[in-house]
Amino acid sequence: MALPIALVTFLIVAGISVLPFLLARSSHREKLVRRRLESIEKAQRRGTVTLETKLLRDELLSDVRPLHWLLLRWSWSTWLRERICQAGMQIRPGKLLLISGVVGLSAYLIVRKVSLSYALGSAAGVAGLLLPLAVVMFKRMRRMREFERNFPEAIDLLGRAVRAGHAFTTGMEMIGKELPPPVSDEFRVTFEEQNFGLPLKDAFLNLTERVPLIDVQFFATALLIQKETGGNLAEILDNLSRVIRERFKILGEVRIRTAQGRMTAGILMALPPTMMVLLGALNPAYTRLLFTDQWGTYMVLTALILQAVGSAMLWKIVHIEV
Repeated sequence: MALPIALVTFLIVAGISVLPFLLARSSHREKLVRRRLESIEKAQRRGTVTLETKLLRDELLSDVRPLHWLLLRWSWSTWLRERICQAGMQIRPGKLLLISGVVGLSAYLIVRKVSLSYALGSAAGVAGLLLPLAVVMFKRMRRMREFERNFPEAIDLLGRAVRAGHAFTTGMEMIGKELPPPVSDEFRVTFEEQNFGLPLKDAFLNLTERVPLIDVQFFATALLIQKETGGNLAEILDNLSRVIRERFKILGEVRIRTAQGRMTAGILMALPPTMMVLLGALNPAYTRLLFTDQWGTYMVLTALILQAVGSAMLWKIVHIEV
């Protein structure tokens, strides 16, 4: 029994020691080169698969060779890399998985040591394993909201630049310099892609993949259609900006009308864990049986699963997409 504990302790200490080196940021040149390769890779993926495409897909997913080799053979590594890119984080998927493993193992050992329950330790380990991914998804959601909030202003600036006689690409460069991130970052990347020889169509399709919002898809579709058929570009941009602002107005009205339901859902989701913590603090003997008895542990796990399912259903009901 002592040997497995010593081995696990050694792995945790080694992982924590190596973690700062794994989290070291790459240089600006490496980021720029990797970003350009990703844009070319996405453009090649839409056409026929050539030898150049296969070579471009050999981008490092992790600095650890075995983990990189393993991620190349799993299709979900591409999904993970796209979510990290959409969150605006500069971290490799392999590093994120290593952090998840260290956090999950640490949570399992701590909870198992405190509660002496294998089931609760396993639940804590799974929660710790998913915590870094939850952080990535939260940052992605917040970044998408920031982009969506500043996107109409970017379209207005682009329309004014076109109306003043500037080229369309010059307008995109102005957005990358004058507006706040993440709108400026994404338009700067799009400008750099087409400036380095990528067709404008592929550059905009890459933009819709980096920012998977319905407004960005409308924007790219309208511009590509205008490029094929012609028309007044400034008027198209003005109409698109007006439609997006009207959608925000409707969304604000929906949030006002559903405020009471969202508050009720928040209270219902927070009530069970809050009561559990209060009862444990006021009368520890009353709740200790749930963590020391085998059937009590099963009841706690069942309650956690039902709580997660109910919270997801309430969240889906009170959040209306417009």
